[in-house]
Amino acid sequence: MKNWFMLTLVGKDQAGIVAKISAALYQENCNLGEASMTRLGGNFTIMLMVQFDGLTETLDRILKPVSDSLDLRYHVDSIDGELHHHREPDVRISVHGADKAGIVAEVTRVLAGAGLDILNLESDVAGTNENPLYVMNIEGVAVNGIPALNEALKTLDCGEDVEVHLSEIDILRG
Repeated sequence: MKNWFMLTLVGKDQAGIVAKISAALYQENCNLGEASMTRLGGNFTIMLMVQFDGLTETLDRILKPVSDSLDLRYHVDSIDGELHHHREPDVRISVHGADKAGIVAEVTRVLAGAGLDILNLESDVAGTNENPLYVMNIEGVAVNGIPALNEALKTLDCGEDVEVHLSEIDILRG
């Protein structure tokens, strides 16, 4: 029986990270599942589901040489695979404004209290050092309905220089 693992890797961004990691796993008969890979502040991060006949220690043996050659740090966890349980988001919330401590905590606290199940959150810091701008995009499922989220957002206290917009996502199915 094949086991599922979650790999997390991070290191300085450079060409070839995905190619070399995926090739090393493929050569050892690993099957790749869902993944999230992105550049964050000059670093490259990978979260990757891997199906494999072996144990955590064997994956460590596979990953160590390639991660050492790329100067990546990694971690391996045994997980339940649970593939094919993809949930479609029905709402998108965008937040942008002056960067200040606590924006993520405040927005997600209010949204969680109104029943938002976050499926994806991405953020970026734009602007300049003197005038940083925070941009956050959240997609999720409005468990208690979109009106509940709209009402909750009215209570949000991020200041006048932060704008929050909620939009419904229409999922077309054919």
